[in-house]
Amino acid sequence: MRILITGGTGLIGRKLCRLLHEKGHQITVLSRRPESVPEKCGAAVKAFASLDEWQPDTVFDVIINLAGEPIADKAWSEKRRQALLDSRVALTEKLVDKIARARVKPAVFLSGSAIGYYGNRYDEALDESSNAGQGFAADLCIAWEQAALQAQGMRVCLLRTGLVLSRDGGILAKMLLPLGMGVRFGSGMQWMSWIHIDDYTQLILRLIADEQTNGPVNMTAPNPVNNRDFTRTLVDVQHGLAAFSAPSALLNLMLGERAGLLLEGQRVLPNKVLATGYSFRYPDLSSALGNLLSA
Repeated sequence: MRILITGGTGLIGRKLCRLLHEKGHQITVLSRRPESVPEKCGAAVKAFASLDEWQPDTVFDVIINLAGEPIADKAWSEKRRQALLDSRVALTEKLVDKIARARVKPAVFLSGSAIGYYGNRYDEALDESSNAGQGFAADLCIAWEQAALQAQGMRVCLLRTGLVLSRDGGILAKMLLPLGMGVRFGSGMQWMSWIHIDDYTQLILRLIADEQTNGPVNMTAPNPVNNRDFTRTLVDVQHGLAAFSAPSALLNLMLGERAGLLLEGQRVLPNKVLATGYSFRYPDLSSALGNLLSA
């Protein structure tokens, strides 16, 4: 298949590009730095510097939209909020416009979102039928999803992505301080809905192939844990690691509104994924961390 990926040079995209190439697919990656694509994604991967390179007679069978500026890296000034919106919503709108202009429509559009859609829901179990939450992160996801759903004539899946665990970056790197400590955030009672990156990329393959699945899909493992248990498991798996607590007051002082990304959580269940019959390689946190931290 011919596949276009936005965000292909990111943490998930790099892994996904190589997996799809191994499966024999033809990959094109949209990147602001097209010269970096061969090194990050594979020598056989083609690069677009702009969506203007997608002409109406260019054929893509699958569109995978993973692009988006990191939400936690900078303070949420008005300028930064607009940049986050543009990198998600505005880009998705451009993709939808390109799809509309294509003479041959893709079969499926897999478009990014996040479990931040649900807002802070404490102990409530959340599946794909649960209502949206409140707050900037939730509003961002709602607008992102609404933009993707404007695509016509194809199957659309909304990838409500949890905390992706990888040895190459992401939340795991943030919790493993250079001092050899695993970090618990605040009370540690907030839920963390996570997924091993290998399961994430395998699920993308499943969603491409499964013609019955559409709409929101929770991209999380079936066994979420609270932050305290996550830290305890991390310490147990990474022998010699010590636990460190970052108080809520300190995080609020340092991060402002962004502290909610660490101090609030969602207990998310991947019901649609399980309904497809997918068997997780790493369904529990201990096996996931054991795999990632053993190398």
